[in-house]
Parts: sequence; C-alpha cells; structure tokens
Amino acid sequence: MGASDVVPGVSGGTIAFITGIYERLIHAIKSINLANLKLFFTGRFREFWKNIDGWFLVCVVAGIGVSFLSLAKLITMLLNEYPQYVWSFFFGLILASTIFVGRDVKWNWKTVLAFVVFAVLSFFITSPENEPLSQSSSYWYIFLCGAIAICAMILPGISGSFILVLLGQYTFMLNALSELQVVIILVFAAGAVIGIVSFSHVLNWLFEHFKQITLASLAGFMFGSLNKIWPWKNTLTWYDHHGKMEPLTQENILPQIDSSFWISVALIVAGLVLIFLIELIAKKMRKPETVVE
Repeated sequence: MGASDVVPGVSGGTIAFITGIYERLIHAIKSINLANLKLFFTGRFREFWKNIDGWFLVCVVAGIGVSFLSLAKLITMLLNEYPQYVWSFFFGLILASTIFVGRDVKWNWKTVLAFVVFAVLSFFITSPENEPLSQSSSYWYIFLCGAIAICAMILPGISGSFILVLLGQYTFMLNALSELQVVIILVFAAGAVIGIVSFSHVLNWLFEHFKQITLASLAGFMFGSLNKIWPWKNTLTWYDHHGKMEPLTQENILPQIDSSFWISVALIVAGLVLIFLIELIAKKMRKPETVVE
C-alpha cells in the first residue's frame, strides 16, 4: 500500500482491495471512535487494542511508513530524470486499476451513468492545462492536503498522491519526505489522521448503502484522470520552486514514433501487468490450503 501511495498511479486502497484486507482495514479505522478512546483513557488498554485491531493497524502503518521513506528519493530522482517513462508506468497502473475496480461493478443504467458522469468530471478537473489549486507551503494548507489525500489513499481507485498532484503539493511533499523535514511531515500526518478517522465512517456508509454506484464512480474518476497521466506533454508555463523551474501547466500531445515511444509503451504494459500480477499472487495467498489425509 505504501509503495503504491507514494506514486500518483494506483491507490493504496486498490492494493488493499486486491489483497483482501480492505474491509478489515476500514473496520479497524472506523473503530477508532469515542467509545473505544474512552477505554484507552480509562486504562482498559487491552480491550481498546483488541477493539481497534491494533496489531493489524501497526503492521499496515509501519509498512506504509517504510515505503514512503525508502521510495520518496527514488521517485523524485526518476521524475526529474525520466518524466515520460515514469508517467508511462503510472498510466499503465491507473488503466489496470480502472479495469480491476470496474470488474467488480454490476453494470446497469445507474452504474453506467455514474461512471460516465465521474469520467467526464474527472477529465476536465485533471486537465494538465489547469493550474494546480495552490503552490502554498503554509502549515494549514499542508494539514488540509493531508486530510484530503488520505481519504483518497483508502479509496479503491483514487490515488492519494494523485490528489496531491491536483493540489499542487506532490513534489513538495516528496521533497519533504526525502529530506526528512520533520515538522512538515508531522503536520501532514496530523491532517491525515484526522481525515482518515472522519472519512472512514462516510466511506463505510457509502459502501453499505451504495456500493455499486460508489465503485462505478471511482472507476469513472480513474478513467477520466488518465488525461492527467498521459506521458507525452508539452509544457506551457513554468514556476520557480526554490530556485528550480518546475512545469505549471502543460498540454497533451501525440507521441513521436521513436525509441522512447516504444520504451514508454513497454512501461505502460509493465504497469498493467504489475496490477494483475499482484492480484494473482493475492488470490493464491488467500486460497485455503487443501488438507490431504
């Protein structure tokens, strides 16, 4: 989940969905409520820990944290040196995630309508010609980004890192992680904790009452967002980010057929294959063992 969340290609929620821990994860997060917190503050630690599935959450959070810290520098370097190739791989990841989530939808006129509406909405929202909402590095905005991005990270379909791209904070947070800027990381984490605990209740309600429409909407949002991840772009405007010029607005262009084109296509295919390979491995791990007498 951490490895997928650090790149704006596939959601950690999708990985949880594929590997079969998604419902347990949502239930565990949802269990961090006032009733269980009361157990903690009255000294009933063992009961509190059991109710929130504590060891499970510790393992998941620790794994995500290790991936964040270990992959941030690598992704930053790759985006600086090979942006077309990196976005090609992300393109494949999102396309495969769209297919994966879409397979679980029971398609009818309601789910098709939800898919189309969110695909069109996502296409216009994620246009590379749109300026990011903000380039601010204020603590309040970092806190807000953490709260919003974490909600996307647990949705099976929408990448939290992709939301940070839209909010104009993806590169900034990557640098903060790679340089271990503790204050910024803690502010972002505080927003994430508040956001995930609050949103888990909303998400649980949506999946209980409108599961198919919710999944169709997520699939549509991912499909429309391929507009943003398209690997071949021409930069229209730039901005100064701490003395380094970074792309601000871009336009999608048709690729030229050369060696880099075929490398990009290979990476798109690799992204597609990776998601379905993870699914295959997860299915084998979940398969009950046959007892031979």
